[in-house]
Amino acid sequence: MRVDFYHLQDSPLERALPMLLERAMNVGLRAVVMAASDDRLEALSGMLWTYTSDSWLPHGTAKDGSAAEQPIWLTTAEENPNGAKLLVLTDGMSSSHLGEFDRCLDLFDGNNEAATAAARERWRVAKSAGHELHYWQQTQSGWQEKAT
Repeated sequence: MRVDFYHLQDSPLERALPMLLERAMNVGLRAVVMAASDDRLEALSGMLWTYTSDSWLPHGTAKDGSAAEQPIWLTTAEENPNGAKLLVLTDGMSSSHLGEFDRCLDLFDGNNEAATAAARERWRVAKSAGHELHYWQQTQSGWQEKAT
């Protein structure tokens, strides 16, 4: 299983997440996005409807229902009700079910020392579990892969 760590530095999660989800949907992947709280889910849900004036990403939460029909499922729980192959971890979330997905994106705020330290620990855990790891650092010119 491949785990990609995305070190956010130049733009917040609210700008980086839609771009990554668009890429996933363009290749036919369903996704589960885990966030730390229901309030955060609401904020992410609203953002995915309005992040640009001419685009939106189809998604749902437990409030919306019909999980199996949602290409992107936003949740605070370790679940995969839409049969996703991609897991996106935000807000320092972790999952003990990484093996149920083909790929995981771990997005963390590189401007926050505690978030960066926690991401290093998640890297260590994923490495010891034998996952294929990739580290991407955000720059003004885009994403640069810094380590594998």
